[in-house]
Amino acid sequence: MENNVNNTPLTEEEETERLAEQARIRREKLAKLAAEGKNPYEKTRYDVTANSSYIKSHFEELEGKQVSIAGRLMSRRIMGKASFSHLSDRDGLIQIYVKRDDVGEEDYMSYKKDYDIGDIIGIKGFVFKTQTGEISVHCTHIEMLSKSLRPLPEKQHGLTNIDLKYRQRDLDLIVNPEVRSTFVKRSQIIGEIRKYLDARGYLEVDTPVLTTLEIGAAARPFKTHHNSLDIDMYLRIETELYLKRLIVGGLERVYEVGRIFRNEGMDAFHNPEFTSVEMYQAYTDYHGMMDLIEDMYRTIAQNVCGTTKITYQGTEIDMGAPWARHTMKEAVKKFCGADYDSWADDAAARDCAKQLGVEVEEGEHATKGHVLIALFEAFVEDKLIQPTIIYDYPVENSPLAKRKPADPAFTERFEYFICAKEFGNAFSELNDPIDQKERFVKQVKEKKAQEPGCNAQVDEDFITALEYGLPPTGGLGMGVDRLVMLLTDSPTIRDVILFPTMKPKTK
Repeated sequence: MENNVNNTPLTEEEETERLAEQARIRREKLAKLAAEGKNPYEKTRYDVTANSSYIKSHFEELEGKQVSIAGRLMSRRIMGKASFSHLSDRDGLIQIYVKRDDVGEEDYMSYKKDYDIGDIIGIKGFVFKTQTGEISVHCTHIEMLSKSLRPLPEKQHGLTNIDLKYRQRDLDLIVNPEVRSTFVKRSQIIGEIRKYLDARGYLEVDTPVLTTLEIGAAARPFKTHHNSLDIDMYLRIETELYLKRLIVGGLERVYEVGRIFRNEGMDAFHNPEFTSVEMYQAYTDYHGMMDLIEDMYRTIAQNVCGTTKITYQGTEIDMGAPWARHTMKEAVKKFCGADYDSWADDAAARDCAKQLGVEVEEGEHATKGHVLIALFEAFVEDKLIQPTIIYDYPVENSPLAKRKPADPAFTERFEYFICAKEFGNAFSELNDPIDQKERFVKQVKEKKAQEPGCNAQVDEDFITALEYGLPPTGGLGMGVDRLVMLLTDSPTIRDVILFPTMKPKTK
């Protein structure tokens, strides 16, 4: 028997013994089949004419008709001359009815003795409904298409080991239908992003993943070496600079769905490699990008979830309502009372932070802008539950955004927050090559001071491109994984990445 008849979980030692015994038995069955000339791995194809969901949704027209289905054997109720099983395919489960008189003595006995839960099988038969009303396939031919040599986790307890779920996503997908549903929805979400942008004249492009220089951005890159050129190279930490060069080249509206790599820590919202979408549009600004992202999220939620009101970890989020919009100065004043405009100088700003219990650095790294950012992170972020846009960021942490003409201490930049987490970042893009070069030089200097061994450089090719002329441009980058987390109610980024980064197991 493969199932534990009791509802009590097996101990770790008992489970190890069970798995070892089942694996041994299955290999013996494989050897028997091979000796009989029935090697289950020889089959190269199997013609499938229907799947589980199609049969169920088209029962009236398929009743009594022949179908050919294939999938994984997930349950069996072995009886005398007839048995019931469930087969799992890409869309779900369907019951099959196997009768000795219909498939023949030899195949029926093989089905009873040689088949195991987890085997891949092919079924031919006709569609019918049982006396209990379950839509099923009455089998007239059955064959094994691949032998499963490892038993699946016990049905009563499923795959509950979190580490194993992420390391063996294939097994997780087999035994947990809700996991399969998450990744189906992930694909739908990415498709909706593309559909939305394509419909608005954006061109999808691909830019290099390997770059020849480490830029001065705060994110730490992964470093590798190109043997033929004998140079160090870096996995990209963003797609921004290449995409803006394409705007210079006249493409005007571009986007890229791509993998980003950052050599940093991992937590519920961070994985060293993740998927982002960056989009750039000539002749608009950050207000245009605000309108775009708000409408995009509303459209995607409606098309994927069927509603603009979703629930994330017990909190109802209304994507359909107008998103709140506050400047960073307004938000800080609202939530902690600190008034940026009342600070006479940097020292006054630091004194304010100290009175509020927020530590900031001394010297050039503790300007009024730095203090505002620190207060925002300390008092505001965790209050932003419903979709909220925070805009007009200090120039200190916005090296690629255009300064506000009326207040050059701030930039035309925004981030948007949902459930107290940042989901995307956008600018009116800086298109002044002289200002950009100065900011890059400062950024590189600061990074080398913080990381003496780094090889940070100014991207001179990007500066050269700007010198040819970048039109007024709005740009936005958003994390795909976080959006999938939101729309699938997943608590951690590992639940929405098929194969998240894991530390190798020790032997």
